Amino acid sequence: MKRLLIVAHGSRRDASNEEVRVLATRVAEHLQLAVDNVQVAFFELATPSIESALDACFNNGVDEVSVLPYFLSSGTHVVNDVPREIAAMQEKWPDKIIKVLPHIGAAETMVSLIASTYR
Repeated sequence: MKRLLIVAHGSRRDASNEEVRVLATRVAEHLQLAVDNVQVAFFELATPSIESALDACFNNGVDEVSVLPYFLSSGTHVVNDVPREIAAMQEKWPDKIIKVLPHIGAAETMVSLIASTYR
């Protein structure tokens, strides 16, 4: 069983965190997946944490998780922090597959998305 885990920074503002949860639901619908096949985690300031979310996935029979860093640029969280957390989780769950996808800002489609909002 596979899961997509969208990892965002997290905010003290609950409405911001809820936006990420709604996005996950919309992505699941777009991919025609069960809603629980696309989940969210937060690096800080909100729950669940990356560790908690991955533990829950693997404890519930998931074999593979693709982690999407929901960040626009390759700052410290993208370059150092998220990979460090994923490496620790891979050590904790050596029989599971954790793939880290390119951060959202690196997606080739970002150019057309930004251009389309300008028009």
